Amino acid sequence: MKSIKKIIFVFIGALGAAAVISATVILGLGHNMYRRALEAKPLAEAVESIREKDSFIDLDQLPGTYIDAVIAAEDHRFFEHGGVDILAVGRAAFNNLATLSLSEGGSTITQQLAKNIYYTQEKSFIRKAAELFTAFRIEAEYSKDEILELYVNTIYFGNGFYSVREAALGYFDKEPAEMTDYECTLLAGIPNAPSVYSPAENPDLAEERRKQVVQCMIKHGYISEEEGEELYGSLPGHAA
Repeated sequence: MKSIKKIIFVFIGALGAAAVISATVILGLGHNMYRRALEAKPLAEAVESIREKDSFIDLDQLPGTYIDAVIAAEDHRFFEHGGVDILAVGRAAFNNLATLSLSEGGSTITQQLAKNIYYTQEKSFIRKAAELFTAFRIEAEYSKDEILELYVNTIYFGNGFYSVREAALGYFDKEPAEMTDYECTLLAGIPNAPSVYSPAENPDLAEERRKQVVQCMIKHGYISEEEGEELYGSLPGHAA
């Protein structure tokens, strides 16, 4: 019995050591990827190129409902973390180990911005590590409002729309400031899976996702249950 226990302890110890070594290697390679990315294009230069786009829109030109919906659905601890949500990362890591995949990312808005600016959509642990280092750098140099503003000007909404203004004009034929609460919650849900939730391609799935966004807004205190019930059943083209 003692021999079996000893073998088990040795095995667990070996697994732990292997995990530490693997994590160290991945972080090192990720840091190298991050460093090379910023050497090729300094962060200030990358941000300026976003702000120079014709489709760029200031945060104060967006409806409050849209901003609240984005934060509630994508990163409800956005104003509390420093670029990486440790709780979300831990949950994602556990689920990914359980499924032996990278199906869940746990990415914050800042991490998604880092990916949009510098990296591909390829799922790899090294790219994820590079994304972490870049997120910390972004948080160190820009305010939360600036990060959120850059994020909504770089995310993909399907149908060739790469910013909130392009999406509002493309899907609703109106400027973002003119969007109804219904349209705000619909648009906030699309980036989670643009090819799936595009209202032009899959209107029923887009509506289901919109309702999930409303539920997130209720859960995280952005709207009351009464407001949520009204918005949950609102119709296109009508403000909630």
